[in-house]
Amino acid sequence: MAADYLRKKTVGDIVTYVVNRNVNFTNVCVKRCSFCAFSRTYRSDEGYYLPLQEVIRRVRQARDYGATEVCIQAGLPPEMEGNLYIQICRQVKESVPEIHIHAFSPEEILYGSQRSGRSIGEYLRELKAAGIGSLPGTSAEILDDEVRNRISPGRISTAQWIEVVTTAHSLGIPTTSTIMYGHVETHWHCARHLLLLRDLQRCSGGFTEFVPLSFVHTEAPMYTDGLVKGVRPGATGLEVLKMHAVARLVLNRDIPNIQVSWVKEGMKLAQACLAAGANDLGGTLINESISTAAGAPHGQLVRPQALRRHIKDAGRVPAERSTLYEILKNFGDAELDVPEPLDWLMEEDTARFGSYHELIHLDQFRFKHKAQQAG
Repeated sequence: MAADYLRKKTVGDIVTYVVNRNVNFTNVCVKRCSFCAFSRTYRSDEGYYLPLQEVIRRVRQARDYGATEVCIQAGLPPEMEGNLYIQICRQVKESVPEIHIHAFSPEEILYGSQRSGRSIGEYLRELKAAGIGSLPGTSAEILDDEVRNRISPGRISTAQWIEVVTTAHSLGIPTTSTIMYGHVETHWHCARHLLLLRDLQRCSGGFTEFVPLSFVHTEAPMYTDGLVKGVRPGATGLEVLKMHAVARLVLNRDIPNIQVSWVKEGMKLAQACLAAGANDLGGTLINESISTAAGAPHGQLVRPQALRRHIKDAGRVPAERSTLYEILKNFGDAELDVPEPLDWLMEEDTARFGSYHELIHLDQFRFKHKAQQAG
């Protein structure tokens, strides 16, 4: 009740969403985080790589269906060319200049800077010049190295994550912020994580939103294979509500936008979180792959009209926003709530989004990568 009161006082009754598409251009990764069911090794038959022209085709397709944002994230491919992320941004922006590029987690930024031999600041400057608009604040998990060393040893450290996001903020590149909970962390870890984000925001002001992400255990190796002792099978429904409510209480004046992930929680629990401090339902996503690979059963796409219906059913006013929370369309007037291009997409069409006939197998990627290295 306290969180819902603060939500109403701070951001009102509007619940926002963004029309976007995920493009996960490869699932091949040099790291094997125990919570990740998306990544594959170089030799895996399930490994794939999207060539740049396919990435651009998907971005154009998303634009044609009304998307204002494309979220680009992937695994960390071995022997990656250091300029790959910069090339992707530059060519996507040249091909579809009106799209907002929300891309590359702090883990990817660190990897790209290391592969290119640049500092994090230099790398981010080049990405900004190439057209990147914002960074997802993922790869945060729990910002405590004791926990990180249990669930993802060798991954980006807390200090490195902070360095990437604060450097981005200093360069005028906003980021989101996240937490992944429901595995081995304690309430103490979550509290420290929230307070750290609050303090960072008070210094830099660069976080656009906070997104609690509950751990999906179904296909996660640290749960299914017993790789980490004491792993819980995700957060309970009550814990999900509490996380969103406490996030509102802690971050309300500093990060006023609290997003609930329908991909992680399903739409019914997401609606309940709208009465527990949340004011945003995230995006249409279209091609969500990472949570789905982990076993999340809630699909890869929710159409805009369906999002608006769920928001209205929760007693709130739906509005489409930009990545940076500019209101693009307010649907408080029922006459404005008409079907959009993405609403007309047929089920058989959505099933083909991201299908393997559109992918390039890693054998071909290996050949192409070596050819690029040879000039």
